[in-house]
Amino acid sequence: MTIHEVRNAILERKICVLIPTYNNEKTLKRVIDGVLDYTQNIIVVNDGSTDSTSSILSDYRQISIIHLPENKGKGNALKIGFRKALELGFDFAITIDSDGQHYPDDIPVFVEALLAENEDVLLIGNRNMSQDGIPKKSSFGNNFSNFWFWFETGIKLQDTQSGYRLYPLNQIPKKYFTPKFEFEIEIIVRTAWKNIPVKNVPVKVLYDPAERVSHFRPFKDFTRISILNTILVIITLAYIKPRNFIVNFRKKSFKRFIKEDVLESDGSNRTKAFSIALGAFIGLSPVWGFQTALTISLAVIFKLNKVLAFVSSNISFPPFIPLIIAGSLFIGAPFVDGETNFLNHEINFELVKNHLLQYIIGSLILATSVSTILGVGFYLFLNKVNPENG
Repeated sequence: MTIHEVRNAILERKICVLIPTYNNEKTLKRVIDGVLDYTQNIIVVNDGSTDSTSSILSDYRQISIIHLPENKGKGNALKIGFRKALELGFDFAITIDSDGQHYPDDIPVFVEALLAENEDVLLIGNRNMSQDGIPKKSSFGNNFSNFWFWFETGIKLQDTQSGYRLYPLNQIPKKYFTPKFEFEIEIIVRTAWKNIPVKNVPVKVLYDPAERVSHFRPFKDFTRISILNTILVIITLAYIKPRNFIVNFRKKSFKRFIKEDVLESDGSNRTKAFSIALGAFIGLSPVWGFQTALTISLAVIFKLNKVLAFVSSNISFPPFIPLIIAGSLFIGAPFVDGETNFLNHEINFELVKNHLLQYIIGSLILATSVSTILGVGFYLFLNKVNPENG
């Protein structure tokens, strides 16, 4: 695209460029001037800078500038910038860091990618993290972030930490829980949970130690990011994965679900059989309250079919619970001393509490036996009806 075409597209698609800045006096002017080659739709959020940032910004009358009295973190600055962009009527915001690592002449990359989509999309700049001059800690942090983003959303990206992004302002969450660097993880995960596509686009990157000022605090910020990812993983396993499964199941007839999500789903017949066996084992094991989270997390770790594992883990749905308890106590009885006769008692969790060891032993034996039978049986069934994947 020519510069003229890019400028027109920015106006037509209501795109602005958002620049959060904190004590980047060496590079700020270069970044703003570079962006001005493409648009005057610029919002700069001065996050309590104590250097000459305010003086530099006073020369730019044609752009929107927000001065914050004190530094409260990049995430807070971005949230304020997003609100301002929406107030000004913009639909998209390209965020670019003011430390000089991003090249403004990559703005057309985001514009072209947006125009190529038929729907709203969140775009993240994909930096070449293997080039000379990239700090090893940055490369490690990016790989760490990529893994957890995939775990939490199912989307594989090569770069999830770049601050060079295009956000669909009307699709991102309205409220956030993090104020600093971890905000950029929260927003892409929660946007992906809303089924908004999140994709990479290639961008250049410059790490110049003579000019670049990084405010990332390795220990504190990495700890905050780790805590956030822990929370997001819990939400993923306890809510997002089951929600997605239920939504997908409701959209299809039972016959179509079996055909597409079972017989034609990813994985070999052996993988599908192991998935069924895993789900049944967890569903019958004494891990009440954690069955869904444990099933899906183990399915992810062992690269099994999450849908099949989740379905089979529901073998312990309410009508079957008394039978499972009774069966577990009966099987576990020979392995414990004392009173093991439970037939004259009501089958409930109080009975389990009074015969806990008996129940645990029996439930593990029951889980192993049933999961083995279901796994082998399902494998033989699949080999008969779908032998090409055997």
